[in-house]
Amino acid sequence: MLTEKDIKQIEKLGIKPETIEKQIDNFKKGFPFANIISPANYEKGILKLSENEVKKLAKDYDEKRAKYKTVKFVPASGAASRMFKDLFEFLSEDKNETENKSLKHFFENIENFAFYEDLKISAQKNNINLKTNLKEIINNLLSENGLNYGNLPKGLLKFHKYENSTKTPAEEHIYEAKEYTLSENNIEIHFTVSPEHLPNFEKLFADLKNQFKEKFNIVLKINITEQKKSTDTIAVDSENNPFREKDGSLLFRPGGHGALIENLNEIDADIIFVKNIDNVVPERNNSDTILYKKALGGLTIKFLEEIKYHRETLKNDFSPKALEKAEEFLERNFNLKRKYSETCFSERKGFVVNNLDRPLRICGMVKNEGEPGGGPFFVLDKYNEISLQIVESSQIDLKDEEKNSIFKNSTHFNPVDLVLYVKDFQGNKFDLKNYIDNETGFISIKSKDGKELKAMELPGLWNGAMAYWNTIFVEVPASTFNPVKTVNDLLRKMHN
Repeated sequence: MLTEKDIKQIEKLGIKPETIEKQIDNFKKGFPFANIISPANYEKGILKLSENEVKKLAKDYDEKRAKYKTVKFVPASGAASRMFKDLFEFLSEDKNETENKSLKHFFENIENFAFYEDLKISAQKNNINLKTNLKEIINNLLSENGLNYGNLPKGLLKFHKYENSTKTPAEEHIYEAKEYTLSENNIEIHFTVSPEHLPNFEKLFADLKNQFKEKFNIVLKINITEQKKSTDTIAVDSENNPFREKDGSLLFRPGGHGALIENLNEIDADIIFVKNIDNVVPERNNSDTILYKKALGGLTIKFLEEIKYHRETLKNDFSPKALEKAEEFLERNFNLKRKYSETCFSERKGFVVNNLDRPLRICGMVKNEGEPGGGPFFVLDKYNEISLQIVESSQIDLKDEEKNSIFKNSTHFNPVDLVLYVKDFQGNKFDLKNYIDNETGFISIKSKDGKELKAMELPGLWNGAMAYWNTIFVEVPASTFNPVKTVNDLLRKMHN
C-alpha cells in the first residue's frame, strides 16, 4: 500500500511508517463509542464548593504557590473564520441583511465592536460608506484588502474596548495570568500558534514585554510553539486507501487539538493552567475568573499534598493499614475502586502505586445552559475500569436509547478550565504520552479537490489524551465562561 516514495514523505514529517499503518487500521475498524455509565453530578462526580471554601482555597493557593513553578498554556492556533460564518454567507448570497437576525444585530451594533475604529479608517481609505455599503463593509472587515479578520487567528483580533485602547485575546490572557501565575516578578505563558501567523504574534508579544517591564516591572516569558508535523494524520478515501494529491503524494491533515499533548509535555512546570484563547473578558469583568482560578489552583495543591503523603508513607510502610488508607483516598476522591482479592497483597500494592503515580487534573465544570461542549461522565473502559472523563457528544452513540438518556440527563459541560499537576511525588516529570487512550480518536468526512475523504483527529487534549489522569470535576460559575464563537458574542454584557 505504501511505496518507497510514500515512506520517505512519511519519515520527513517525523512519523514512523508503523504509525501510519495503525492509523489506516483505525479508519477500517473505526473508533468505539465511549461507554458512558452515568453523568457526573452533585450526587457523585462533581464537587460543589461553598463560597467560604472557594475563598479559603484561593487564599491557600496564594500562600503556597511560591513553592511551585506555574505556567499558563493557551491553545491559540485556531482560525477565526468560524466566528464570521454568517458574514461570509451574506457575502455569497443575494439576501438583505434584515432577513437574518444575527446580521441585523451586527450592523445595528457595529460601533460597539473594539475593531470599529480600525474598520472606519480602513473604510475611509477604500472609499466605503459605513452606513450603506453593507457587503463592502463586511468584505473590508474580512478580506486582505481591509482588516483581514477572516484569515487571522482569534488571538490577534481586537476583542475588547477600554477607555483609550483595545485588547486582543492574547493580551487579555497575559493580563489575566498576571493575577495567578506571577512569581518573583516573572510571568510564564505558553501559546500554540499556526506558523503563518507566527510573525504577528511575535510582534505583539515583543510590544507587550516592553509594556510589562515599564508599567509593572514584570518580566514576561512567552513561549510560542507550533503543532508538530509529526502529529499530522493521514487522510484516506472511501475505501480506506491513502488519499493522494494530484501529484501522487499522500495527504496529511492536522491531528486536532489532541496533538497539543506533545507541546504540553515539553513544558517545564509543576502547575499548568489551561484555557482556550477565546474565553477571556476585559479586566474589569474578570474578578470571578481570578478567584476561581486561584481556588482550582488551591485544590490542586491540596490533592497533590495528599498524594505525596500517601506515596511517602508507602515508601517505608506497606502495611495493610497504610494500603487501606491509600485505597480509601483513591476511591473517595478519584472514584477508583479496588478490583482484586483483598488478600492478594501484590495486586493491592500495584493498584495503589500505579494509581497514585499519575498526572493530576482539576477541571472546572459549568452548569449546562445550552452551550455546546463536552460533558463530564463516568465511563467504563476496555479494561473494565470506571473513571471520570470529559466526553464529546460525537463520542456517544445517541441512537442507543440508554446512552442518549444518560447524555440528556447530564447537568454540566466542559468550559476548558483546567489546572494540571504534571510531576510525581518526587518531583520527576511524567511523560504525558503514557496516559493517552488511543482508542478515543475522531473520524470525520471532508473533501479535497472535489473528492470525498476521511480525516482523523487524535484523542482530544482534554478527552482521550488525558484519559488515564487522576481527575477531579469542580463546578465553576457561568461568569467564568465567556467564549466567543460568533462575532456577535462580543456584544454580550461580559465582553462589552
